[in-house]
Formats: sequence, C-alpha cells, structure tokens
Amino acid sequence: MVLSTATARGVPSSRVVLLKEVDSDGFVFFTNYNSRKSAELEANPYAALAFHWREVSRQVRVVGKVAKVSRAESEAYFATRPRGSQLGAWASAQSSAVGEGALAAAVEDAAKRFEGKDVPCPEHWGGWRLTPFEVEFWAGQPSRLHDRFRYTRAEDGGEWAVDRLAP
Repeated sequence: MVLSTATARGVPSSRVVLLKEVDSDGFVFFTNYNSRKSAELEANPYAALAFHWREVSRQVRVVGKVAKVSRAESEAYFATRPRGSQLGAWASAQSSAVGEGALAAAVEDAAKRFEGKDVPCPEHWGGWRLTPFEVEFWAGQPSRLHDRFRYTRAEDGGEWAVDRLAP
C-alpha cells in the first residue's frame, strides 16, 4: 500500500509499505520508530493510504488518524519475522545516511550479539494503526465517467455516511 504522511508544516511524503493487518479498528503496518515516516506521524498523527489495482481499474483511498499499536502487538509480530529481518531491525538506522559497507557490518554485529538467542524486538521498532474516518472507492470506466463512493464518519467513530462523487 502507499502510505502518505506530512510534516507538522504540511510537507507531504509518500512511500510503499507492507500492510500487515486489517481489522475492525483499522489498518496496521510496522516500521522503525526512528524513521522519517514515524517522525512525521509523531508530529502530525494523520495519514492517507492508497491501494491501486491498474489491471481492474480500481482504487481505494483511506484517510485517518494514526496511533502506535501496543508493545505486545509489536513484539508478537516481530517474533514471526525471519531472523534476517529481525537482525536488520537492530542494524538499520532507517532513513539516515549510511556509508558503503556500514549496514552489512551492523548486521554482522547484530548477528554476533544475538548468536544462539532469540532476537528481541527493539524499542525503536513497532506498529502503527490507522483508524479511518474517510474511505473512497473508485472504479474506472472507459467513458472516464468513473464510479466514486466516499464513506465518512466522525474521527471518534460513529455511523458511516456514504456519498456518490462526480468523477
């Protein structure tokens, strides 16, 4: 999915991230809490998601408020990740400049540190949940008279209202 965040000043940034879970509370993804995306989410706890399926001319946009998931939820997911990914979470100072070979050396150091042991979830790594208050479904049409439906609700929950939007 594409995750879009913005700084406190409103400067946007988008990137593709792995959607790990969708539940009745929202959309969950995991990352390094020291990353640019996490810094932006800390400063401005609103984000947008986009899912696009070009082959079938469909798109879903989601807007909502984000919050960190529980530490227990982050640790539970981290424990299921491949060991190499776990070591990478310890080795990578995500979004910071890194010299050639430095990352490989950091992974090697982490591998030595946790040799013969389970790799624990670092404090600087965990999940975010986006709780939506706007969801738009778009279906492309050959005539360019696309079908668009927008569902909205108050940020604190409540019933969803639906509007059909002009293309």
